[in-house]
Amino acid sequence: MRIIMNKTTFLCLFLLVIDGVFGDTDEVKSVSVTEGDSVTLNTDVTKVQRDDQILWKFGPQGTRIAEIYKHIIDMFESNETFGDRLQLDSFTGSLTIRNIRTTDSGLYKLQINSKRGNSDKTFKVTVYDRLPVPVITNNSLNCSSSERSSGSKCSLVCSVMNVSNVSLSWYKGNSLLSRISVSDLSISLSLPLEVEYQDRNTYSCVINNPISNQTKHLDISQLCQTCPASLSPWIVAALIFAVVLAVLAVVMYCLYRKYRRSSSKANYFEPSAHTAETVQTNEEVTYSETTFVPNVQNKKPNGTEETVYSTVNRH
Repeated sequence: MRIIMNKTTFLCLFLLVIDGVFGDTDEVKSVSVTEGDSVTLNTDVTKVQRDDQILWKFGPQGTRIAEIYKHIIDMFESNETFGDRLQLDSFTGSLTIRNIRTTDSGLYKLQINSKRGNSDKTFKVTVYDRLPVPVITNNSLNCSSSERSSGSKCSLVCSVMNVSNVSLSWYKGNSLLSRISVSDLSISLSLPLEVEYQDRNTYSCVINNPISNQTKHLDISQLCQTCPASLSPWIVAALIFAVVLAVLAVVMYCLYRKYRRSSSKANYFEPSAHTAETVQTNEEVTYSETTFVPNVQNKKPNGTEETVYSTVNRH
């Protein structure tokens, strides 16, 4: 009796082990992808048999999005969420998502039912934004040679706009200098750095997420140009005084030219003494053009001419 019970217990344990190995399994596989790329979730099935059922579900509600059963593909109403970006392989049952978006992140559950056994898989898909190239700008408020000589530094800022799930870092060569991170929120990040104006080391600003990165190298000679030599206050005052004198000289010259022109016009229209006398005596003098014409009739026989004078009367 005791032997029969031991055999029964052993058989039950054996069936439990077999069921655990060849029965339902549920494993989670993490998949990371950049927005705009394509990703394939593999079933690890060599070839789908006629009686095999492969079912894909998406999201916390387990919405059916694709299925193969008896070699017939059914995409259900996945077009409402994915449009035409889903593709189901008829030979393996693998699911491909093209031009993936951040809204496609989530859990994708695979159920395989066949005569060989049943199995479940869960894929955790995380879609990351495509990273922008960082921008490095000079954040110095002023440029003074006296301050630079006293030990001031070139102030720089590395920034990126509208990012999430990233880290922004400054590197000196291969050594990390500083880092700032952001999680799910889509915000702008800025990370400052101060360097000497004559620094010859290699600096770079790097933005990265778990699957990609973008790097911007710092050009100190371009962004941290040396300050021009400042002028002495006495020299500045002398230059200002010279400019004022030049402006006054131009103004005086223009006024003088204007006065000369006004004086010339006044002399032109001033009446003469003769004209004044004419106005006082109310007399008008009329001048006529005198033309001398040879008088052939008054020629004498000897060929000489006789000049005849006439009197010009004033009217």
